[in-house]
Amino acid sequence: MTDKINALAQKMTNAVIPEALYAEHKVFRGLRDLDGNGVVAGLTNISQVSAKKNVDGKEIPVDGKLYYRGIDVEAIVAGFIAEDRFGFEETVYLLLFGELPSADELAEFKTLLGSYRSLPKNFTRDSIMKAPSRDMMNGLARGVLTLYYYDENPDDTSVVNVLRQCLQLIAEFPLLAAYSFNTYRHFTHGDSLIIHAPKPELSTAENLLYILRADSKYTPLEARVLDLALVLHAEHGGGNNSAFTAHVVSSSGTDTYSTMAAALGSLKGPKHGGANNRVMAMMDDIKANVAHWNDEDEVADYLKKILHKEAFDKSGLIYGIGHAIYSKSDPRAVLFEGFVQKLSAFNGREEEYALYTSIARLAPEIISAERRMYKGVSANIDFYSGFVYEMLGLPRELFTPIFAISRIAGWSAHMLEEIVSGGRIIRPAYKSVAPKRDYVPLTERI
Repeated sequence: MTDKINALAQKMTNAVIPEALYAEHKVFRGLRDLDGNGVVAGLTNISQVSAKKNVDGKEIPVDGKLYYRGIDVEAIVAGFIAEDRFGFEETVYLLLFGELPSADELAEFKTLLGSYRSLPKNFTRDSIMKAPSRDMMNGLARGVLTLYYYDENPDDTSVVNVLRQCLQLIAEFPLLAAYSFNTYRHFTHGDSLIIHAPKPELSTAENLLYILRADSKYTPLEARVLDLALVLHAEHGGGNNSAFTAHVVSSSGTDTYSTMAAALGSLKGPKHGGANNRVMAMMDDIKANVAHWNDEDEVADYLKKILHKEAFDKSGLIYGIGHAIYSKSDPRAVLFEGFVQKLSAFNGREEEYALYTSIARLAPEIISAERRMYKGVSANIDFYSGFVYEMLGLPRELFTPIFAISRIAGWSAHMLEEIVSGGRIIRPAYKSVAPKRDYVPLTERI
């Protein structure tokens, strides 16, 4: 059977479209032009990514900026940190409703999310425990689709009903992810089966640590760092792959659960949500092959080997360095980096943190010199997030699901925006380049 499939797969070479045809027909692959700029496919009020400014009619790269509903994320983070409180729930409110909540509105919103922070009766037993998934993202998607059958009104796409469904899913995602992982570890590796009930009064970050850890214990620093990670991953412009997926799928008029499952499928991809796992694998390789982490020449030499496809996965990529939009800096990485330093000191891993900072500084210089790039590159948030999750004791299988726990806030905002502003199904044009041919009767085919 494998040989037959291999033989059939060889026929797929006929499906390859020559690169030159894209230029000939002025079609931008990946909806990005030759300079890497995204083709404008829609309008959004939800978030904005900025990395350039116009000077004398010429665009020049500047430090990256990320805005949620027009508010600088740096200001949002500075605000809740200064007041010594968690910021993810406030961020969710802002993304969904377009305004920062008052103290009373925020308290009421947290209470509402807390009331949704449970799964339907017998759901954990029947949907999660009876068929554990070895891939947590697939398990998460299956859980979302199964929740459709527990909803008394799953196909109602009115704003009120979709908002209710989105809020429930935002509250339920940490449970789906943690319970799926703990069940998988129990049935596959023989670990103790841990199913902690969440506490409605805790924040999303606190609850995730509480239900995931056997002893349910965590430090204030750990919860604050995880909360910051959720804030920084909650949304990233309407053009990112999973947000665009949410727009496309919801524009067809389908239900909330199908839309979120599709967005999860997008985020699972290593080119999108799985990037920090590649960073961690690369760092494992660097730590194993660079004898002296504090020797910058030795580190630089190995980075050149990676770039030249002589080391690690031979892809020629230094993972976590560079971004489709940001060039000078990724504002999320800049905000995250200070907390990475605090957490590494707390965990006694300063030497590893020093290696990360060294690579973050050396890699852009090496890439620029070796590839003569003028765009410029810098460390992105994926470069640090895996290291943070590892220091929090979070398993690598949950790195991308944690991204989803955060990003469902953005997906929900985009789905609701599509419903209230849309009305037309998203249907881009694809130009056919297949030559016309005559039909050949079966008896005459060779």
